[in-house]
Amino acid sequence: MSNNQVPGAAGGVHIANTPLTTRNIAETAPGLLRNSIDERIVKIRPMSTPIDQLSRCGLSRHAGAMTVEYYSVDTKQTETVLAEAAAGGAGRQRSENVWSHVIKTDADNIFDISETILVPEVNGFDASGNEAGPLVLYVLGKPEGGGIEVAPVNGKETVTMGQSKITMPAMATGTRLVRMGRAATELDVQSPQFSALPRKASNNCQIFKMQVEQSTLARIADKEVGWNFSDQEEAAIIDMRLGMEKNFIFGSRAKLFDPEKNEDVYFTGGIWGQTERDYKLPVDGLTEHHLVSLCRAAFTGNNGSKRKILLAGSALMEALSKLEYSKIVRSGETRVKWGIEFKEFVSNFGTLYVLHSEVFDQCGHEDDGFIIDPNYMTKYVHVPFQAEKLDLRKSGQRNTDAVVLTEASCLVLRYPAAHLRVIGVEGETAAV
Repeated sequence: MSNNQVPGAAGGVHIANTPLTTRNIAETAPGLLRNSIDERIVKIRPMSTPIDQLSRCGLSRHAGAMTVEYYSVDTKQTETVLAEAAAGGAGRQRSENVWSHVIKTDADNIFDISETILVPEVNGFDASGNEAGPLVLYVLGKPEGGGIEVAPVNGKETVTMGQSKITMPAMATGTRLVRMGRAATELDVQSPQFSALPRKASNNCQIFKMQVEQSTLARIADKEVGWNFSDQEEAAIIDMRLGMEKNFIFGSRAKLFDPEKNEDVYFTGGIWGQTERDYKLPVDGLTEHHLVSLCRAAFTGNNGSKRKILLAGSALMEALSKLEYSKIVRSGETRVKWGIEFKEFVSNFGTLYVLHSEVFDQCGHEDDGFIIDPNYMTKYVHVPFQAEKLDLRKSGQRNTDAVVLTEASCLVLRYPAAHLRVIGVEGETAAV
């Protein structure tokens, strides 16, 4: 702490006996000027760069290196299918009213002892022996030879040679099994352990730069509050943000060695490749039913928000605009959030904020779109947006002052299942 910095009563720092300058602000409150700059950047044509806009308005974290390692947490798989047909019948008797069967699934490891399983495509039975609702199974164990040992909870009671047996209906290969809750006994204190292990991933921070040679912009380095823009300065910021937008969406993560500069060059990976979920949408024959199916895919099967953003290319946006909407999907409302004006689509599954993205058109994705959950998108910043003054007169290059705008950052999707790529197709039925 310098001689002019005085500690506060509650742990803060005060400046005494000297004017408040950019330098001592940066030393005592390093995030203050960065936030001030970001607040001004987001006011420059936010509709043109929605991803960059969201990243500056949302959660941002400091990155200590150019390569960012992060963890994305997924939920445990909720369903699978039978890998082999199950013959059904009585099976092996385990107790007076428990008859077990070993079934083999495509994902035996998602099931634990004491869990229940719903079989939506197969009927169970009531006490009278009549079909009543889907079959429910109880997991008794996991044999060493593979598969899971289950007992029918609502199987059919039959009597053979005076002995009562609880039988399980036969199930074909590919029958769907849905994992449900655990069923414990009265004296159970513990249950099988469950831990959600996050998946490690990484991305590179890319160094974005823009040089503007104009004396008025040079003054912003010492005037953090009154950052005003001329036409040339604003055009430079817009061009820089448009370039960042394209990298943030469609960039490819890599590191190359530049032999001329004798340095490594880092390239950031875009969010387009960070999700594993696709949805095909027929742009040429789009109907309201397709939009309902799209909302179902976007808002089910994950723990994301009920309000998400759809960035659309011009062809997809045109198809959405031509739809005649009913009470099933309501449209027409305009919402302004994060400084961006969205068109609102409301369905029973959730609400989509829709915006045309010119970047999708420029990058050859006019038929496509991307559904983003802003709550699960994080920006990592290694070098915050800053302006560095260059005195080109003293260096003998040009009779001008110049400012170089720099930011080293990247975007990551922390919960990939909450986001969805929308692939526009012609003459095909929508499908995940």
